[in-house]
Amino acid sequence: MSGFQRTWTVRFSDTDPFGIAHYPRIVDTLHESSDMFMEEVGFPFWELSLEYDFGLPLVEIDFEFERPMEAGDKIEITITPALGTRSLRFDYVARNEDGAVTFTGHETRVCASTDDVSSRDLPVELREAIEPYTEG
Repeated sequence: MSGFQRTWTVRFSDTDPFGIAHYPRIVDTLHESSDMFMEEVGFPFWELSLEYDFGLPLVEIDFEFERPMEAGDKIEITITPALGTRSLRFDYVARNEDGAVTFTGHETRVCASTDDVSSRDLPVELREAIEPYTEG
């Protein structure tokens, strides 16, 4: 398996006065998608600092619009993770129902110890849970 997929239905409340998906909602959708992915692999963000001795703070996020999305559009979002030694990157590709790319993006998270907030290696268990979704 490569990548994690989810469908986002653009709601009326996600749109701006021009009727297209508003960029802050794209950021929310990226966060929601990574939340869903981390839950899927058994490491929900909300449990990391409570159940484990690390967190994955966001250090970078970027996306680029390819074409507008309107209320009612069903957008297939694919996340392909890439594992670093101390970081995790999620690459996003979003497509409309016709298969056309609507936006691409990425976010980078660093593995940080909850003791002193310094970076640390990604735990082996987390790496093993994510590896089936990576490319190659």
